[in-house]
Amino acid sequence: MNISKSEITKETSLKPSRRSLPCLAQSYAYSKSLSQSTSLFQSTESESQAPTSITLISTDKAEQVNTEENKNDSVLRCSFADLSDFCLALGKDKDYTDESEHATYDRSRLINDFVIKDKSEFKTKLSKNDMNYIASSGPLFKDGKKRIDYILVYRKTNIQYDKRNTFEKNLRAEGLMLEKEPAIASPDIMFIKIHIPWDTLCKYAERLNIRMPFRKKCYYTDGRSKSMGRMQTYFRRIKNWMAQNPMVLDKSAFPDLEESDCYTGPFSRARIHHFIINNKDTFFSNATRSRIVYHMLERTKYENGISKVGIRKLINNGSYIAAFPPHEGAYKSSQPIKTHGPQNNRHLLYERWARWGMWYKHQPLDLIRLYFGEKIGLYFAWLGWYTGMLIPAAIVGLCVFFYGLFTMNNSQVSQEICKATEVFMCPLCDKNCSLQRLNDSCIYAKVTYLFDNGGTVFFAIFMAIWATVFLEFWKRRRSILTYTWDLIEWEEEEETLRPQFEAKYYKMEIVNPITGKPEPHQPSSDKVTRLLVSVSGIFFMISLVITAVFGVVVYRLVVMEQFASFKWNFIKQYWQFATSAAAVCINFIIIMLLNLAYEKIAYLLTNLEYPRTESEWENSFALKMFLFQFVNLNSSIFYIAFFLGRFVGHPGKYNKLFDRWRLEECHPSGCLIDLCLQMGVIMFLKQIWNNFMELGYPLIQNWWSRHKIKRGIHDASIPQWENDWNLQPMNLHGLMDEYLEMVLQFGFTTIFVAAFPLAPLLALLNNIIEIRLDAYKFVTQWRRPLPARATDIGIWLGILEGIGILAVITNAFVIAITSDYIPRFVYEYKYGPCANHVEPSENCLKGYVNNSLSFFDLSELGMGKSGYCRYRDYRGPPWSSKPYEFTLQYWHILAARLAFIIVFEHLVFGIKSFIAYLIPDVPKGLHDRIRREKYLVQEMMYEAELEHLQQQRRKSGQPVHHEWP
Repeated sequence: MNISKSEITKETSLKPSRRSLPCLAQSYAYSKSLSQSTSLFQSTESESQAPTSITLISTDKAEQVNTEENKNDSVLRCSFADLSDFCLALGKDKDYTDESEHATYDRSRLINDFVIKDKSEFKTKLSKNDMNYIASSGPLFKDGKKRIDYILVYRKTNIQYDKRNTFEKNLRAEGLMLEKEPAIASPDIMFIKIHIPWDTLCKYAERLNIRMPFRKKCYYTDGRSKSMGRMQTYFRRIKNWMAQNPMVLDKSAFPDLEESDCYTGPFSRARIHHFIINNKDTFFSNATRSRIVYHMLERTKYENGISKVGIRKLINNGSYIAAFPPHEGAYKSSQPIKTHGPQNNRHLLYERWARWGMWYKHQPLDLIRLYFGEKIGLYFAWLGWYTGMLIPAAIVGLCVFFYGLFTMNNSQVSQEICKATEVFMCPLCDKNCSLQRLNDSCIYAKVTYLFDNGGTVFFAIFMAIWATVFLEFWKRRRSILTYTWDLIEWEEEEETLRPQFEAKYYKMEIVNPITGKPEPHQPSSDKVTRLLVSVSGIFFMISLVITAVFGVVVYRLVVMEQFASFKWNFIKQYWQFATSAAAVCINFIIIMLLNLAYEKIAYLLTNLEYPRTESEWENSFALKMFLFQFVNLNSSIFYIAFFLGRFVGHPGKYNKLFDRWRLEECHPSGCLIDLCLQMGVIMFLKQIWNNFMELGYPLIQNWWSRHKIKRGIHDASIPQWENDWNLQPMNLHGLMDEYLEMVLQFGFTTIFVAAFPLAPLLALLNNIIEIRLDAYKFVTQWRRPLPARATDIGIWLGILEGIGILAVITNAFVIAITSDYIPRFVYEYKYGPCANHVEPSENCLKGYVNNSLSFFDLSELGMGKSGYCRYRDYRGPPWSSKPYEFTLQYWHILAARLAFIIVFEHLVFGIKSFIAYLIPDVPKGLHDRIRREKYLVQEMMYEAELEHLQQQRRKSGQPVHHEWP
């Protein structure tokens, strides 16, 4: 039974219960909107059943009703003029399909641009209706009313038209509306525009348990907050300062996202009167509409057979060549945004986020989430949080570097090396190397001191703690975002099975213990077998990486002697540096080539496992890609840090590879300079390559596409969906490449940070560019990706925690084994001048260089020379009773190294665990608010249902109770 408007406006509301009175006092005015929504849905159902009988609502009456409502409440108004347009539209909603090859339409109705002609009007704050209009703008059907929610693209010359026809017929049967239109620039391309009507939208929103707003939130404070006057004053001052901070965005320029201030519940057509429906066009956001359409596309058959289902399979077999949601319009405008306002959300994102001039501004996360979905919004939130946390790490690392720079000339070790003009080092190769004065490595000694000084241990401990603080505070930040974006209970409600999994195991079903419904099941034996095959493939690829590193090591051994006798004096003089630099460049080329093979193999192994859900597929694929690339990127660094120069033997008895090539030794100043060179070059080159592939390559491809279009047509307006088609699609694996790049960078920043304290600074500078580069790429160079939902960053959080643990162990070994910190420490307190007594004016490291070098008799080399040369080791001299045997000092140093590793790891792990315990994942106030809102939602749903039942009883003439039971 329909309800007239006079009855709605005169309806007396019920007296709320005491339980929900504190909250309903702020949202009481929504009761009228709820009853209006009821009549709206009822009229929708009647019109869908009998399109010829449509009850129109006059605009005059609507204005009169709105005037009466404005007197009573200014919180919410329901525009009955929009409602009448809605009813008219429902009467015209036919399954319209244009089969003509050269259809014409009015180009002016493609995009509803928001333009303010009078500049003075925009000086005032934009109203909510204006901003909602911006949010709902986008390309439309030819009738100028139906919004385009998805685009399918195919070639006319493709012969698989039967599959397309069956697929499109089934889409219409599911309730979607289709409209075909040929491309302007390419006559072989055909676009299918998809619109999802209101009834279909409601049906699938209920089926997917999509949560929608139904009451305005009220925020309560407990008694404890009243006793925090000083803290509130302090935070108020900070908030006032933040308002003046140039990094903060101007919130008046962004839409007022009302859904973040409303209680939400799973959508239900039977309880539609509970929800706030001001306008059916803006009730479901563009992201939600596209998500529902994609859900239908993925589960629609195109042939008979259980596995013949889904748009992805149709794209793989060539029936369609693309499927994507359209952008809302152009990202640029000839009119300035300050005076004329944004034309659409894409334009607003470009001006306030993606432009390079906004690099110092905070990110509009709510608008990013509204346009691209929660999954991409969480990525940019995490990236911004990671970049902000890099600032203190970069400052401390820079301080450690400058400490070494300012005290470099006062270093006792560097001074002794630079003054050792009469100390000759043994040849570092067998054939073409000669004796080298120790002072020739003076520059290397000073550069090594920049990274290996008194602040190294402190910085390693600081970075281990920093990694824990970063992850723990990110968990808190994520919990706040998931609450704000209404994702607290999403995972349990909306996680669905992959179509490939359903098609593979449809014959084997078990009852889901949560839903109680039968669903396909993968047998344990089949799952274990597939996992074993996948793990075998992973180990094979890792062994391939180790083989490539071994090849680079052999290259270093072969080229070492060639560079030592090179014709160019510069290379001949610095042959060790030339060998390391050439090996680093070759290693980088091998890394990039192997990455191409890794991606394909990881994709095949992941599909072989048949993951149950999309999140499981993404996690499995991400883990494989991380393992491949982490080993590929860091294997050579591990070799230099822990194996280079450790097993070379001693002069006269060197260890050789294949009894032919002598193993490489470290420089007289140590191996740390080689490790710094390896890390710096790979990190710098990889960031440049990644930035080029992310932005430079799509820019070149898009420029070429625009160039071909301009040559083919002249003076023709290109519709938005065709412009989107000419853009590059998002990466096949979504955000996996973006996360992988940043997680590998996080590993560089933490794992070997003791050897390269400038890594956080390089990461910070790169991420400042990376944020705007990714923003520019998403807004301007890529087609609009599917607005997917997510509650966290997936498996990457566990990988980051694993990297944090590995970083503690690795830095302990770098300090103890790679650097000279432990040998200096043992000499200072056991063998140096301060071992027995301490003189205030005496340096405790005096004589350390001479003590760390062993003697060797040159006559044993057969070079026709006499005397002694020195080499880095702790062995007995030729004149001792046990020549060339390890001395007692060697064993003292080895014991001190092992003790340092144990103490360092236990100390840092203890501090990390204590900090993780002190920082809860969910703030206490947020935890209480979530519990409070769950209680209020139940109460309000109960009261709204009783109110709806009372209205029905009154209309049917039954007695009405004016008090709550």
